[in-house]
Amino acid sequence: MDLKNQELIIRPFAPEDRPLVEDFFTRLGSEGKFFFNRGRGNEMRALSYFDGTSQKMLHFLAEYQGRMVGYVFLYNTHYQTPWLGIAVSEDAKGQHVGTRLMAYAETYAKEHGKGGLLLTTHVANIRGQALYEKSGYTRLGTHLSGEFMYIRYFTDETAE
Repeated sequence: MDLKNQELIIRPFAPEDRPLVEDFFTRLGSEGKFFFNRGRGNEMRALSYFDGTSQKMLHFLAEYQGRMVGYVFLYNTHYQTPWLGIAVSEDAKGQHVGTRLMAYAETYAKEHGKGGLLLTTHVANIRGQALYEKSGYTRLGTHLSGEFMYIRYFTDETAE
């Protein structure tokens, strides 16, 4: 699948998206399941949107030709610096889907007055760490979970 120069639709979840979301999590490769969906936690949080129990969380998907190829969420959106989570389907990796999803989430956060975004990632997630650092995130250290913690401040960008 060559998505580098293709137009993706990135948008909030809609009530009719449940089959797309379920299919996306079914198609996650071993890397996505290990780094992003251990114990099916992020899948359950995504699906909670459809039963109305998703709290303080915004869900967005990247769609290409009727298939969900990426997912990004913002958690604790009532805080000045919400948490970000991101996953890309196995067949869309290396196609700049993650970069576009992060840009979408960052634009959304800035437009809603947020000061930055936080995230954690597994210490072995080298591909993710490269994306975050290339996107302007700074590694703060190790979170209590044992994962690396990153932050991206927006204040420096708006002060220029």
